Amino acid sequence: MRGPDSERGSVSILMAALGLALLMATGLAVDGGRKLGALSDARNIADNAARAGAQMVDAAAYRSTGEPILDPVAASQRAIAFLAEQGHTGTVSVAGSTVTVTVTITVDPTFLPGRMSASATESASATAGP
Repeated sequence: MRGPDSERGSVSILMAALGLALLMATGLAVDGGRKLGALSDARNIADNAARAGAQMVDAAAYRSTGEPILDPVAASQRAIAFLAEQGHTGTVSVAGSTVTVTVTITVDPTFLPGRMSASATESASATAGP
């Protein structure tokens, strides 16, 4: 026969388990949101860096041909400079009239334990045109 004290502490174990589950769910929401924010930031930075590079049209070639031809060195330097202004690094390639920028942002978790990293990589291209 069981006495009234035989189930003492069972509520404490249940509350500890529920508390841990709630803590993990909160951590996933917070750190998952940070990951989505990093993806958005990487996309915006890559887009704007590519756009900045695509503005570096060779003025002499444009005057003589009327076609917007990129200066590949100036376009690459401008895109890299834009990335540096934003506090990030990335890769820039210029092919013809297209500037392609890839940015990687790494976010460490603030809520969940452990040494996980979430990387956000985004590429963007901008084409010089009239």
